[in-house]
Amino acid sequence: MAGQQARQARQAGQTQRTIHVGGEWREADSRATREILDPADAKPFAVVAEGDERDADAAVAAARRAFDSGEWPHTPVAERAALLRRVADLLVRDRESLGLLESRDAGKTLEEGRVDIDCVADAFRYFADLVVGEGGGRVVDAGSPDIHSVVVHEPVGVCAMITPWNYPLLQASWKIAPALAAGNTFVIKPSEITPLTTAALVDLLVEAGAPAGVANIVTGPGHTVGARLAEHPDVDLISFTGGLASGTKVAQAAAVSVKKVALELGGKNPNVVFADACETDEDFDTAVDQALNAAFIHSGQVCSAGGRLIVEESVRERFVAELVRRAARIRLGRGTEDGVECGPLVSEQQRDKVEGFVASALAEGAVLRTGGRRPEPSDVRPAAGYFFEPTVLDQCHRGMKVVREEVFGPVLTVETFRTEDEAVALANDTEYGLAGAVWTSDAGRARRVAGRLRHGTVWINDFHPYLPQAEWGGFGKSGVGRELGPAGLAEYRETKHVYQNLAPKPVRWFAG
Repeated sequence: MAGQQARQARQAGQTQRTIHVGGEWREADSRATREILDPADAKPFAVVAEGDERDADAAVAAARRAFDSGEWPHTPVAERAALLRRVADLLVRDRESLGLLESRDAGKTLEEGRVDIDCVADAFRYFADLVVGEGGGRVVDAGSPDIHSVVVHEPVGVCAMITPWNYPLLQASWKIAPALAAGNTFVIKPSEITPLTTAALVDLLVEAGAPAGVANIVTGPGHTVGARLAEHPDVDLISFTGGLASGTKVAQAAAVSVKKVALELGGKNPNVVFADACETDEDFDTAVDQALNAAFIHSGQVCSAGGRLIVEESVRERFVAELVRRAARIRLGRGTEDGVECGPLVSEQQRDKVEGFVASALAEGAVLRTGGRRPEPSDVRPAAGYFFEPTVLDQCHRGMKVVREEVFGPVLTVETFRTEDEAVALANDTEYGLAGAVWTSDAGRARRVAGRLRHGTVWINDFHPYLPQAEWGGFGKSGVGRELGPAGLAEYRETKHVYQNLAPKPVRWFAG
Protein backbone atom coordinates (compact mmCIF):
# COMPACT_ATOMS: atom_id res chain seq x y z
CA MET A 1 0.00 0.00 0.00
CA ALA A 2 2.80 2.44 0.90
CA GLY A 3 4.56 1.77 -2.39
CA GLN A 4 1.35 2.32 -4.35
CA GLN A 5 0.74 5.62 -2.55
CA ALA A 6 4.28 6.79 -3.32
CA ARG A 7 3.85 5.95 -7.00
CA GLN A 8 0.53 7.80 -7.11
CA ALA A 9 2.21 10.85 -5.54
CA ARG A 10 4.91 10.78 -8.21
CA GLN A 11 2.31 10.61 -10.97
CA ALA A 12 0.33 13.48 -9.46
CA GLY A 13 3.38 15.66 -8.87
CA GLN A 14 2.67 15.81 -5.13
CA THR A 15 5.21 16.00 -2.34
CA GLN A 16 6.63 12.54 -1.92
CA ARG A 17 7.34 10.87 1.38
CA THR A 18 10.78 9.69 0.32
CA ILE A 19 11.95 8.77 3.81
CA HIS A 20 11.22 5.14 4.64
CA VAL A 21 12.01 4.06 8.20
CA GLY A 22 11.03 0.86 9.96
CA GLY A 23 8.51 -0.11 7.28
CA GLU A 24 6.76 3.27 7.04
CA TRP A 25 6.95 6.13 4.56
CA ARG A 26 7.11 9.49 6.29
CA GLU A 27 7.90 13.15 5.93
CA ALA A 28 11.14 14.59 7.20
CA ASP A 29 11.16 15.18 10.94
CA SER A 30 11.59 18.88 10.22
CA ARG A 31 8.90 18.78 7.48
CA ALA A 32 11.49 20.26 5.11
CA THR A 33 11.22 19.52 1.38
CA ARG A 34 13.35 19.90 -1.72
CA GLU A 35 12.38 20.56 -5.33
CA ILE A 36 13.87 18.16 -7.87
CA LEU A 37 14.79 19.91 -11.12
CA ASP A 38 14.64 18.48 -14.60
CA PRO A 39 18.14 19.26 -15.93
CA ALA A 40 16.79 19.48 -19.48
CA ASP A 41 14.77 22.61 -18.74
CA ALA A 42 15.84 23.61 -15.20
CA LYS A 43 12.22 23.37 -13.99
CA PRO A 44 11.03 21.52 -10.88
CA PHE A 45 9.03 18.37 -11.56
CA ALA A 46 8.95 16.71 -8.13
CA VAL A 47 9.13 17.59 -4.46
CA VAL A 48 10.71 15.22 -1.94
CA ALA A 49 11.34 15.07 1.78
CA GLU A 50 14.56 16.75 2.94
CA GLY A 51 15.82 14.75 5.89
CA ASP A 52 18.51 15.63 8.42
CA GLU A 53 20.45 14.02 11.26
CA ARG A 54 17.31 13.14 13.20
CA ASP A 55 15.90 11.17 10.28
CA ALA A 56 19.25 9.42 9.84
CA ASP A 57 19.26 8.44 13.52
CA ALA A 58 15.72 7.06 13.26
CA ALA A 59 16.61 5.03 10.19
CA VAL A 60 19.75 3.58 11.76
CA ALA A 61 17.78 2.67 14.89
CA ALA A 62 15.20 0.85 12.76
CA ALA A 63 17.90 -1.00 10.82
CA ARG A 64 19.65 -1.89 14.09
CA ARG A 65 16.47 -3.37 15.57
CA ALA A 66 15.75 -5.32 12.40
CA PHE A 67 19.24 -6.79 12.42
CA ASP A 68 19.61 -7.48 16.14
CA SER A 69 16.08 -8.74 16.81
CA GLY A 70 14.52 -9.35 13.42
CA GLU A 71 14.26 -12.37 11.18
CA TRP A 72 16.20 -11.22 8.12
CA PRO A 73 19.78 -12.10 9.17
CA HIS A 74 18.59 -15.63 10.00
CA THR A 75 16.36 -16.09 6.96
CA PRO A 76 17.46 -19.09 4.89
CA VAL A 77 19.62 -18.17 1.93
CA ALA A 78 17.08 -19.54 -0.53
CA GLU A 79 14.41 -17.19 0.83
CA ARG A 80 16.70 -14.17 0.67
CA ALA A 81 17.57 -15.06 -2.91
CA ALA A 82 13.89 -15.45 -3.76
CA LEU A 83 13.20 -11.91 -2.57
CA LEU A 84 16.01 -10.57 -4.75
CA ARG A 85 14.56 -12.40 -7.75
CA ARG A 86 11.10 -10.95 -7.05
CA VAL A 87 12.66 -7.49 -7.07
CA ALA A 88 14.30 -8.25 -10.42
CA ASP A 89 10.94 -9.30 -11.84
CA LEU A 90 9.33 -6.09 -10.57
CA LEU A 91 12.08 -4.06 -12.20
CA VAL A 92 11.31 -5.76 -15.51
CA ARG A 93 7.63 -5.01 -15.01
CA ASP A 94 8.31 -1.31 -14.33
CA ARG A 95 11.18 -0.95 -16.84
CA GLU A 96 9.55 1.76 -18.93
CA SER A 97 8.35 3.96 -16.08
CA LEU A 98 11.60 3.62 -14.12
CA GLY A 99 13.70 4.25 -17.23
CA LEU A 100 11.71 7.39 -17.92
CA LEU A 101 12.09 8.55 -14.32
CA GLU A 102 15.85 7.94 -14.41
CA SER A 103 16.11 9.84 -17.69
CA ARG A 104 14.21 12.82 -16.37
CA ASP A 105 15.91 12.87 -12.97
CA ALA A 106 19.53 12.46 -14.16
CA GLY A 107 19.25 13.96 -17.66
CA LYS A 108 20.39 10.87 -19.55
CA THR A 109 18.72 9.58 -22.69
CA LEU A 110 15.68 7.37 -22.31
CA GLU A 111 17.52 4.43 -23.88
CA GLU A 112 20.33 4.82 -21.33
CA GLY A 113 17.70 4.84 -18.59
CA ARG A 114 16.16 1.64 -19.91
CA VAL A 115 19.55 -0.06 -20.10
CA ASP A 116 20.23 0.99 -16.51
CA ILE A 117 17.05 -0.76 -15.35
CA ASP A 118 18.11 -3.93 -17.18
CA CYS A 119 21.50 -3.80 -15.46
CA VAL A 120 19.88 -3.30 -12.05
CA ALA A 121 17.73 -6.38 -12.56
CA ASP A 122 20.83 -8.32 -13.63
CA ALA A 123 22.61 -7.33 -10.42
CA PHE A 124 19.77 -8.58 -8.23
CA ARG A 125 19.63 -11.87 -10.11
CA TYR A 126 23.40 -12.32 -9.99
CA PHE A 127 23.68 -11.95 -6.22
CA ALA A 128 20.65 -14.18 -5.73
CA ASP A 129 22.34 -16.91 -7.78
CA LEU A 130 25.70 -16.35 -6.08
CA VAL A 131 24.51 -16.91 -2.53
CA VAL A 132 22.34 -19.88 -3.44
CA GLY A 133 25.26 -21.54 -5.18
CA GLU A 134 27.56 -21.34 -2.18
CA GLY A 135 28.33 -24.23 0.16
CA GLY A 136 28.08 -24.30 3.92
CA GLY A 137 31.51 -22.84 4.57
CA ARG A 138 35.14 -23.71 3.87
CA VAL A 139 36.37 -26.74 5.74
CA VAL A 140 39.90 -26.33 7.10
CA ASP A 141 42.04 -29.42 7.60
CA ALA A 142 43.33 -29.23 11.18
CA GLY A 143 45.42 -32.38 10.85
CA SER A 144 43.32 -34.43 13.25
CA PRO A 145 40.09 -36.44 12.85
CA ASP A 146 39.01 -35.13 16.24
CA ILE A 147 38.90 -31.52 15.03
CA HIS A 148 36.17 -30.03 12.85
CA SER A 149 37.25 -26.63 11.58
CA VAL A 150 35.21 -24.48 9.22
CA VAL A 151 35.31 -20.88 8.01
CA VAL A 152 31.85 -19.32 7.60
CA HIS A 153 30.54 -15.94 6.50
CA GLU A 154 28.04 -13.84 8.39
CA PRO A 155 26.39 -10.49 7.64
CA VAL A 156 28.22 -7.36 8.76
CA GLY A 157 25.12 -5.82 10.34
CA VAL A 158 23.74 -2.36 9.63
CA CYS A 159 25.04 -0.99 6.34
CA ALA A 160 24.93 2.69 5.44
CA MET A 161 25.05 3.48 1.72
CA ILE A 162 25.69 6.80 0.02
CA THR A 163 25.20 6.90 -3.75
CA PRO A 164 26.00 9.46 -6.48
CA TRP A 165 23.81 11.41 -8.88
CA ASN A 166 25.07 10.06 -12.19
CA TYR A 167 23.76 6.46 -11.96
CA PRO A 168 21.31 6.67 -9.05
CA LEU A 169 19.55 3.34 -9.39
CA LEU A 170 22.46 1.34 -10.76
CA GLN A 171 24.82 2.38 -7.97
CA ALA A 172 22.12 1.69 -5.39
CA SER A 173 21.67 -1.83 -6.74
CA TRP A 174 25.39 -2.60 -6.56
CA LYS A 175 25.15 -2.00 -2.80
CA ILE A 176 21.64 -3.11 -1.88
CA ALA A 177 21.62 -6.44 -3.72
CA PRO A 178 24.78 -7.91 -2.10
CA ALA A 179 23.91 -6.41 1.29
CA LEU A 180 20.52 -8.12 1.31
CA ALA A 181 21.90 -11.34 -0.15
CA ALA A 182 24.35 -11.49 2.76
CA GLY A 183 21.59 -10.90 5.35
CA ASN A 184 22.24 -7.30 6.30
CA THR A 185 19.87 -4.41 6.95
CA PHE A 186 20.58 -1.00 5.44
CA VAL A 187 20.00 2.73 5.30
CA ILE A 188 20.60 4.35 1.94
CA LYS A 189 21.09 8.04 1.20
CA PRO A 190 20.85 8.80 -2.51
CA SER A 191 22.15 12.03 -3.97
CA GLU A 192 19.84 14.84 -2.96
CA ILE A 193 19.47 15.94 -6.59
CA THR A 194 18.58 12.51 -8.07
CA PRO A 195 16.74 10.54 -5.36
CA LEU A 196 13.61 9.45 -7.19
CA THR A 197 14.49 6.03 -8.59
CA THR A 198 16.16 4.94 -5.36
CA ALA A 199 12.92 5.71 -3.52
CA ALA A 200 11.12 3.73 -6.21
CA LEU A 201 13.47 0.78 -5.62
CA VAL A 202 12.65 0.80 -1.91
CA ASP A 203 8.98 0.74 -3.00
CA LEU A 204 9.73 -2.44 -4.91
CA LEU A 205 11.59 -3.99 -1.98
CA VAL A 206 8.53 -3.40 0.19
CA GLU A 207 6.28 -4.87 -2.49
CA ALA A 208 8.57 -7.89 -2.80
CA GLY A 209 8.25 -8.59 0.93
CA ALA A 210 11.29 -7.09 2.65
CA PRO A 211 10.58 -7.15 6.40
CA ALA A 212 10.06 -3.83 8.18
CA GLY A 213 13.32 -2.13 9.10
CA VAL A 214 15.45 -4.09 6.63
CA ALA A 215 15.32 -1.46 3.86
CA ASN A 216 15.45 2.19 4.93
CA ILE A 217 16.02 5.35 2.91
CA VAL A 218 16.65 8.93 4.00
CA THR A 219 16.70 11.64 1.35
CA GLY A 220 18.70 14.74 2.21
CA PRO A 221 22.08 16.46 1.88
CA GLY A 222 25.45 14.86 2.30
CA HIS A 223 26.64 17.32 4.92
CA THR A 224 23.81 16.33 7.27
CA VAL A 225 22.41 12.89 6.47
CA GLY A 226 25.55 11.49 4.84
CA ALA A 227 27.87 12.82 7.52
CA ARG A 228 25.70 11.39 10.28
CA LEU A 229 25.59 7.95 8.67
CA ALA A 230 29.39 7.92 8.26
CA GLU A 231 30.02 8.68 11.92
CA HIS A 232 27.10 6.81 13.49
CA PRO A 233 28.31 4.29 16.10
CA ASP A 234 25.50 1.85 15.31
CA VAL A 235 26.47 1.58 11.65
CA ASP A 236 28.75 -1.40 10.97
CA LEU A 237 29.71 -0.59 7.37
CA ILE A 238 29.66 2.53 5.22
CA SER A 239 29.70 2.14 1.43
CA PHE A 240 30.22 5.37 -0.49
CA THR A 241 30.39 6.14 -4.20
CA GLY A 242 31.22 9.70 -5.19
CA GLY A 243 33.98 12.26 -5.34
CA LEU A 244 37.43 12.03 -3.76
CA ALA A 245 36.97 14.97 -1.37
CA SER A 246 33.68 13.66 0.02
CA GLY A 247 35.01 10.11 0.19
CA THR A 248 37.97 11.24 2.25
CA LYS A 249 35.59 12.88 4.75
CA VAL A 250 33.53 9.69 4.94
CA ALA A 251 36.62 7.62 5.69
CA GLN A 252 37.76 10.04 8.38
CA ALA A 253 34.36 10.04 10.07
CA ALA A 254 34.11 6.26 9.90
CA ALA A 255 37.56 5.81 11.44
CA VAL A 256 36.35 7.04 14.83
CA SER A 257 34.16 3.96 15.31
CA VAL A 258 36.44 1.69 13.22
CA LYS A 259 33.59 0.58 10.97
CA LYS A 260 34.16 -1.18 7.67
CA VAL A 261 34.55 1.23 4.74
CA ALA A 262 34.12 0.69 1.01
CA LEU A 263 34.86 3.65 -1.27
CA GLU A 264 34.54 4.09 -5.04
CA LEU A 265 35.93 7.54 -5.78
CA GLY A 266 36.01 7.88 -9.55
CA GLY A 267 38.84 7.89 -12.02
CA LYS A 268 40.85 9.65 -14.69
CA ASN A 269 40.68 6.91 -17.25
CA PRO A 270 43.07 6.51 -20.21
CA ASN A 271 42.02 5.22 -23.61
CA VAL A 272 45.27 4.17 -25.32
CA VAL A 273 45.12 3.80 -29.11
CA PHE A 274 48.03 2.23 -30.99
CA ALA A 275 48.45 2.84 -34.70
CA ASP A 276 48.02 -0.83 -35.52
CA ALA A 277 44.43 -0.60 -34.23
CA CYS A 278 43.66 1.72 -37.17
CA GLU A 279 45.21 -0.16 -40.10
CA THR A 280 41.95 -0.84 -41.98
CA ASP A 281 39.08 1.57 -42.53
CA GLU A 282 36.82 -0.65 -40.46
CA ASP A 283 39.28 -0.79 -37.57
CA PHE A 284 39.77 2.97 -37.72
CA ASP A 285 36.02 3.59 -37.70
CA THR A 286 35.58 1.27 -34.71
CA ALA A 287 38.37 2.88 -32.68
CA VAL A 288 37.02 6.40 -33.32
CA ASP A 289 33.46 5.35 -32.55
CA GLN A 290 34.54 3.74 -29.29
CA ALA A 291 36.57 6.81 -28.32
CA LEU A 292 33.39 8.87 -28.70
CA ASN A 293 31.45 6.38 -26.55
CA ALA A 294 34.22 6.32 -23.96
CA ALA A 295 34.17 10.09 -23.50
CA PHE A 296 30.62 11.25 -24.18
CA ILE A 297 28.13 8.61 -22.99
CA HIS A 298 25.82 10.29 -20.44
CA SER A 299 27.58 13.56 -21.30
CA GLY A 300 30.79 12.23 -19.76
CA GLN A 301 29.20 11.97 -16.31
CA VAL A 302 30.58 8.48 -15.76
CA CYS A 303 33.23 7.46 -13.24
CA SER A 304 34.88 5.25 -15.86
CA ALA A 305 34.62 7.76 -18.72
CA GLY A 306 37.54 7.55 -21.12
CA GLY A 307 38.29 11.25 -20.90
CA ARG A 308 42.01 10.85 -21.66
CA LEU A 309 42.69 9.85 -25.26
CA ILE A 310 46.32 8.74 -25.55
CA VAL A 311 46.97 8.11 -29.24
CA GLU A 312 50.09 7.06 -31.14
CA GLU A 313 51.73 10.00 -32.88
CA SER A 314 51.72 8.48 -36.37
CA VAL A 315 47.89 8.35 -36.51
CA ARG A 316 47.15 11.23 -34.20
CA GLU A 317 46.16 13.90 -36.71
CA ARG A 318 43.87 11.66 -38.75
CA PHE A 319 42.31 10.12 -35.64
CA VAL A 320 41.66 13.41 -33.87
CA ALA A 321 40.33 15.10 -37.00
CA GLU A 322 37.70 12.40 -37.48
CA LEU A 323 36.90 12.37 -33.77
CA VAL A 324 36.35 16.14 -33.84
CA ARG A 325 34.14 15.90 -36.92
CA ARG A 326 31.87 13.34 -35.29
CA ALA A 327 31.84 15.00 -31.85
CA ALA A 328 30.60 18.23 -33.40
CA ARG A 329 27.62 16.33 -34.84
CA ILE A 330 26.42 14.82 -31.55
CA ARG A 331 22.78 15.77 -31.07
CA LEU A 332 21.96 17.41 -27.73
CA GLY A 333 18.52 17.66 -26.20
CA ARG A 334 16.02 16.28 -23.75
CA GLY A 335 16.83 12.65 -23.25
CA THR A 336 13.28 11.47 -23.91
CA GLU A 337 13.15 12.97 -27.41
CA ASP A 338 13.81 10.86 -30.49
CA GLY A 339 17.21 11.30 -32.08
CA VAL A 340 18.87 12.86 -29.02
CA GLU A 341 22.31 11.36 -28.35
CA CYS A 342 23.41 13.36 -25.29
CA GLY A 343 21.34 14.96 -22.60
CA PRO A 344 22.23 17.85 -20.30
CA LEU A 345 24.58 17.92 -17.37
CA VAL A 346 22.86 17.14 -14.12
CA SER A 347 22.88 20.64 -12.62
CA GLU A 348 23.93 24.23 -13.11
CA GLN A 349 26.71 23.69 -10.58
CA GLN A 350 28.10 20.79 -12.60
CA ARG A 351 28.00 22.80 -15.82
CA ASP A 352 29.84 25.65 -14.14
CA LYS A 353 32.47 23.17 -12.97
CA VAL A 354 32.97 21.81 -16.49
CA GLU A 355 33.27 25.32 -17.90
CA GLY A 356 35.95 26.03 -15.32
CA PHE A 357 37.96 22.99 -16.43
CA VAL A 358 37.83 24.08 -20.07
CA ALA A 359 38.89 27.62 -19.19
CA SER A 360 41.85 26.35 -17.16
CA ALA A 361 42.91 24.02 -20.00
CA LEU A 362 42.93 26.83 -22.54
CA ALA A 363 44.89 29.05 -20.15
CA GLU A 364 47.46 26.25 -19.77
CA GLY A 365 47.95 25.86 -23.52
CA ALA A 366 45.41 23.29 -24.70
CA VAL A 367 43.99 23.74 -28.20
CA LEU A 368 40.20 23.70 -28.48
CA ARG A 369 39.20 21.58 -31.49
CA THR A 370 35.43 21.57 -30.94
CA GLY A 371 32.85 22.45 -28.30
CA GLY A 372 33.98 24.19 -25.15
CA ARG A 373 30.80 26.19 -24.59
CA ARG A 374 27.10 26.11 -23.95
CA PRO A 375 25.16 25.53 -27.16
CA GLU A 376 23.32 28.42 -28.76
CA PRO A 377 19.65 28.53 -27.72
CA SER A 378 18.66 27.82 -31.31
CA ASP A 379 20.80 24.65 -31.39
CA VAL A 380 19.17 22.69 -28.57
CA ARG A 381 15.73 22.15 -27.11
CA PRO A 382 14.79 23.05 -24.45
CA ALA A 383 17.24 25.95 -24.47
CA ALA A 384 17.08 26.52 -20.70
CA GLY A 385 18.65 23.19 -19.76
CA TYR A 386 22.15 22.57 -18.42
CA PHE A 387 23.66 21.63 -21.77
CA PHE A 388 27.33 21.74 -22.71
CA GLU A 389 28.80 20.90 -26.08
CA PRO A 390 30.97 17.78 -26.46
CA THR A 391 34.49 19.16 -26.23
CA VAL A 392 37.84 17.98 -27.61
CA LEU A 393 41.02 19.58 -26.23
CA ASP A 394 44.17 18.84 -28.22
CA GLN A 395 47.88 19.13 -27.34
CA CYS A 396 47.31 18.36 -23.69
CA HIS A 397 49.90 17.22 -21.17
CA ARG A 398 50.00 15.78 -17.66
CA GLY A 399 50.70 19.14 -16.06
CA MET A 400 47.22 20.42 -16.93
CA LYS A 401 44.46 20.39 -14.35
CA VAL A 402 42.02 19.01 -16.94
CA VAL A 403 44.28 15.98 -17.44
CA ARG A 404 44.93 15.37 -13.72
CA GLU A 405 41.46 15.82 -12.22
CA GLU A 406 38.11 14.18 -12.85
CA VAL A 407 35.96 16.52 -14.98
CA PHE A 408 32.71 14.55 -15.01
CA GLY A 409 31.51 16.22 -18.17
CA PRO A 410 31.74 15.90 -21.98
CA VAL A 411 35.41 16.85 -22.23
CA LEU A 412 38.04 14.74 -23.99
CA THR A 413 41.75 15.55 -23.74
CA VAL A 414 44.30 14.35 -26.32
CA GLU A 415 47.87 13.25 -25.53
CA THR A 416 50.30 11.48 -27.85
CA PHE A 417 53.03 8.86 -27.54
CA ARG A 418 55.68 7.20 -29.72
CA THR A 419 56.59 3.98 -27.90
CA GLU A 420 54.79 1.32 -25.91
CA ASP A 421 56.68 2.23 -22.76
CA GLU A 422 55.70 5.88 -23.16
CA ALA A 423 52.05 4.91 -23.64
CA VAL A 424 52.04 2.85 -20.45
CA ALA A 425 53.81 5.59 -18.52
CA LEU A 426 51.24 8.17 -19.60
CA ALA A 427 48.30 5.89 -18.84
CA ASN A 428 49.62 5.16 -15.35
CA ASP A 429 50.56 8.77 -14.62
CA THR A 430 47.47 9.47 -12.50
CA GLU A 431 46.53 9.39 -8.84
CA TYR A 432 43.46 7.39 -9.83
CA GLY A 433 43.25 3.86 -11.17
CA LEU A 434 39.67 2.89 -11.89
CA ALA A 435 39.65 1.83 -15.55
CA GLY A 436 41.50 2.06 -18.82
CA ALA A 437 41.61 0.61 -22.32
CA VAL A 438 44.15 -0.39 -24.92
CA TRP A 439 43.45 -0.60 -28.65
CA THR A 440 45.80 -2.74 -30.73
CA SER A 441 45.73 -5.58 -33.26
CA ASP A 442 48.86 -7.10 -31.69
CA ALA A 443 47.72 -9.77 -29.23
CA GLY A 444 51.06 -9.85 -27.46
CA ARG A 445 51.09 -6.08 -27.01
CA ALA A 446 47.48 -6.17 -25.76
CA ARG A 447 48.41 -8.63 -23.00
CA ARG A 448 51.61 -6.78 -22.08
CA VAL A 449 49.98 -3.38 -21.82
CA ALA A 450 46.91 -4.70 -19.99
CA GLY A 451 49.22 -6.37 -17.49
CA ARG A 452 51.16 -3.18 -16.88
CA LEU A 453 48.21 -0.79 -16.49
CA ARG A 454 47.49 0.03 -12.84
CA HIS A 455 43.72 0.17 -13.14
CA GLY A 456 40.97 -1.97 -11.65
CA THR A 457 39.36 -2.70 -15.02
CA VAL A 458 41.25 -2.89 -18.31
CA TRP A 459 39.43 -3.25 -21.62
CA ILE A 460 41.17 -4.53 -24.73
CA ASN A 461 39.62 -3.22 -27.94
CA ASP A 462 36.48 -2.12 -26.12
CA PHE A 463 35.34 0.48 -23.59
CA HIS A 464 32.70 0.63 -20.82
CA PRO A 465 31.18 -2.87 -20.60
CA TYR A 466 31.07 -4.49 -17.20
CA LEU A 467 29.78 -7.80 -15.88
CA PRO A 468 28.01 -8.30 -12.55
CA GLN A 469 30.15 -11.43 -12.13
CA ALA A 470 33.39 -9.40 -12.32
CA GLU A 471 34.66 -7.11 -9.57
CA TRP A 472 34.53 -3.35 -10.05
CA GLY A 473 36.79 -0.89 -8.25
CA GLY A 474 40.10 0.85 -8.58
CA PHE A 475 43.68 1.35 -7.53
CA GLY A 476 45.11 4.40 -5.80
CA LYS A 477 42.71 7.24 -5.08
CA SER A 478 39.92 5.51 -6.99
CA GLY A 479 39.02 3.95 -3.66
CA VAL A 480 39.17 0.86 -1.48
CA GLY A 481 37.22 -2.36 -1.76
CA ARG A 482 35.28 -3.80 -4.70
CA GLU A 483 31.71 -3.93 -5.88
CA LEU A 484 30.13 -6.74 -7.93
CA GLY A 485 31.53 -10.25 -8.25
CA PRO A 486 32.29 -12.50 -5.27
CA ALA A 487 34.40 -9.74 -3.70
CA GLY A 488 31.40 -7.41 -3.89
CA LEU A 489 29.45 -9.85 -1.75
CA ALA A 490 32.40 -10.29 0.61
CA GLU A 491 32.34 -6.55 1.39
CA TYR A 492 29.04 -7.11 3.20
CA ARG A 493 30.21 -10.04 5.28
CA GLU A 494 32.33 -10.86 8.27
CA THR A 495 34.45 -14.01 8.22
CA LYS A 496 34.31 -16.35 11.22
CA HIS A 497 36.41 -19.42 12.03
CA VAL A 498 34.52 -22.11 14.00
CA TYR A 499 36.86 -24.68 15.58
CA GLN A 500 35.23 -27.71 17.21
CA ASN A 501 37.13 -30.30 19.26
CA LEU A 502 35.18 -33.57 18.98
CA ALA A 503 37.24 -35.33 21.64
CA PRO A 504 38.25 -32.79 24.30
CA LYS A 505 40.75 -33.86 26.97
CA PRO A 506 42.90 -32.10 29.58
CA VAL A 507 45.87 -30.12 28.27
CA ARG A 508 47.95 -30.50 31.48
CA TRP A 509 49.78 -27.26 30.77
CA PHE A 510 49.81 -26.34 34.43
CA ALA A 511 51.15 -28.72 37.06
CA GLY A 512 48.52 -28.00 39.72
